[in-house]
Amino acid sequence: MKINHKIILGILLLLAAPFAAHAITFDTDVPKETKVQLMQDLDFVSYIFGNEASALHKQIFGDFSGKVYSDFFTSRVLRVGMNSCGNGKAVACVIPFFDSSKMWLTQNYIKFSHPQIARLMIVFHESRHTESMNGFYTHATCPDPFLDADGNEIKSIWTGSSLSGEPACDNTPFGSYGSSLIMLKNIQKFCQNCTEKVKLDAGFYGDDQFKRIINPGAVDSIKKDLYSLR
Repeated sequence: MKINHKIILGILLLLAAPFAAHAITFDTDVPKETKVQLMQDLDFVSYIFGNEASALHKQIFGDFSGKVYSDFFTSRVLRVGMNSCGNGKAVACVIPFFDSSKMWLTQNYIKFSHPQIARLMIVFHESRHTESMNGFYTHATCPDPFLDADGNEIKSIWTGSSLSGEPACDNTPFGSYGSSLIMLKNIQKFCQNCTEKVKLDAGFYGDDQFKRIINPGAVDSIKKDLYSLR
């Protein structure tokens, strides 16, 4: 029997691609470019690795590995569509009463240009909102006014819109903002095959999301986990 090595190689490559085996269904209104970009982003994160993870990361995700991230996302988000999400400031959302396993992207996700790691921040944030067993990790209301330590207004890093009085904060490190910043800060600190640009982006966007944690106890636990000297 003659062995076709090209066919065998092709099969092995398919098996090696974590997201190829986990079909995500896209609505027809999702632009082709957005679909391709999202799958490339998810494919990228599925291959990263490190030999260390922070304590909060282990509680939320487990060990630091691309397979862990791949399994986390694909076990939660099964479908992707387009929606206004009821708010012109929204970038993406999950609508639990309609379909708790579906992530909706808005035009803000498409029209604003951000690094790959920032796009991953958005979609992993939304994946946390699919968790019915955790009440879908609803947002907390940001203070009004919402100011940083220097008295400057805190705005969305994605759209530049005001966050004061908006349901766009977290009271827990385990929520959507908390979990995504923990993921990004672990990528910054522990990823062994990421470029310096990816790690810098991860730190920059992770630090920004940290501003949205408004409960003092949650702030302290994240500081001890990720911002203390190691």
